[in-house]
Amino acid sequence: MSKKQEYGLGLETATRRIEAPRLDYVPREPRKYHPKIGLIGCGGITFWHLKAYRRAGYDVVALCDINPVLAEKRRAEFYPKAEVHTDYREILHRKDIAVVDIATHPAVRPPIIDEAIKAGKHVLSQKPFVLNLDEGERLVKLADKHGVRLAVNQNGRWAPHFSYIRQAIAKGVLGEIMSAHLSVHWNHDWLAGTPFDDVHHALLYDFAIHWFDIARIFLGEKQPRQVFACLASAPGQKSKPPLLGEVLIQYDGGQASLAFDAFTKFGPLDRTYLAGTKGSITSTGPSLTKQKVTLYTKKGYGSPKLRGSWFPDGFHGAMAELLLAIEENREPAHSARDNLMSLAICFAAVASADAGLPMTPGRIRRMPGMEK
Repeated sequence: MSKKQEYGLGLETATRRIEAPRLDYVPREPRKYHPKIGLIGCGGITFWHLKAYRRAGYDVVALCDINPVLAEKRRAEFYPKAEVHTDYREILHRKDIAVVDIATHPAVRPPIIDEAIKAGKHVLSQKPFVLNLDEGERLVKLADKHGVRLAVNQNGRWAPHFSYIRQAIAKGVLGEIMSAHLSVHWNHDWLAGTPFDDVHHALLYDFAIHWFDIARIFLGEKQPRQVFACLASAPGQKSKPPLLGEVLIQYDGGQASLAFDAFTKFGPLDRTYLAGTKGSITSTGPSLTKQKVTLYTKKGYGSPKLRGSWFPDGFHGAMAELLLAIEENREPAHSARDNLMSLAICFAAVASADAGLPMTPGRIRRMPGMEK
């Protein structure tokens, strides 16, 4: 078969196995900055926050929840010497605490962030950051005014496979990225009977915010022009929010697509594919935490041996980057300012799914269905 025939069949590919480049995908630690940390909100996800922090040696000295049983449980599990509070203001009034991790529900979080900033605390906010872009912009300006760092816990950026891909892009290994396609096929029907069951389009809002964020990061400086999303309920699902969703994001000189099959009972699959002008990269596995990355360039193809997993290493990365940014007196990579564009895409996707029409990111200022 001639080269021309091969190319016509799409057979041009890397055929020689090579050693994948060694990239610094592991979170970097601050050199001298080791502050005391307070956690506000001790719900289920904070198990992974605290597991990551304890493993990293971070000094968590206070845990707060309006339900003291939850705070006591986290103390017993991870930080037995930490003090327990039921009023977050007690943490904000403590002069020894410099950083607060605010992991409450989004609806009640902005006033706490506001008070934390005014108290001079650096803040790591749980995602999704805010329900209102205008409120988010106000908090960003407030943090600037008070000279503190405000970051968002988009921990997916530090999942080992996503972090390696980010570094490959940053080092120019893939050239200019023109497309990113991410798909997740798993069973998310556990939402039924939980508070998330009443969240408007919980799939696109609470879960997919990680994928909106990472897809945007992969496309770099390209600006999203339009977002089109569609949703459907799966046959037999018990959850109220639709569990089948697709999203297309249009860029100048690029595209991104997200697919979520959240009622997949057999054969779970998580897959990422990026195409660039100098190479392509894939990451495939049965779950968010078990992934194999393969890089393809004109030199050949290879797979790095990655260590760690999204849970808990992604949570370590989110806090480590905030602490390092404070030490280096710079904006953290996952700053609230940066995260507002990810939220703008998310809000546009939800609005698009409701209307059946493409939406422009930034024009939908509030999360649809949660305007109050």
